[in-house]
Amino acid sequence: MTIFAYCRVSSTDQDTGMQVDAIKKAYPEAVVREEKKSGTTTLNRDVLALLLDMMGSGDKLVVWKLDRLARNMNDLTNIVATIEAKGASLEILDQRIDTGTASGKAFLQMLGVFAEFETNLRKERQLAGIAKAKLERPEVYRGKVTTTDSHRVNELLAQGFKPVEVAKKLGIGRATVYRHKNSVSLKVN
Repeated sequence: MTIFAYCRVSSTDQDTGMQVDAIKKAYPEAVVREEKKSGTTTLNRDVLALLLDMMGSGDKLVVWKLDRLARNMNDLTNIVATIEAKGASLEILDQRIDTGTASGKAFLQMLGVFAEFETNLRKERQLAGIAKAKLERPEVYRGKVTTTDSHRVNELLAQGFKPVEVAKKLGIGRATVYRHKNSVSLKVN
């Protein structure tokens, strides 16, 4: 039986030290792997994918806290299903959950629902804060100011210049030329 430890933080300026210490205290022989990626999804979390791939029957994946592993119920369910399909188990240290037991499985599912609920509440609060800031300070949140002269773009196109040539001449992207060209044709129709 191999104990695999997964320690994750969201950004490069954060440290996994506390997680590693807690896991090493409980499992000194654990194979510890660290990752610095967002936990909002399991996509592009290569270290987690590698650990799940390496696990075999009787092995155990240990994480410090549930949110270090997954932040939504779908990801959590998929990870647990992958682990169980290999005949392995998952342990979350701070909540003392072990999916090797029936009560551990049930408790994990309940915690997963609450973790996802908390994430959704945080998103709602963030969106509410942004909406409030936009109302209070509209000058800060007015969007990008258009700097391309549509008239000049269309003038050059009318003279027979190709979009690539117009872009080079005006020092703008080709997509910008097409966007201005298409906006004029939409207005005419």
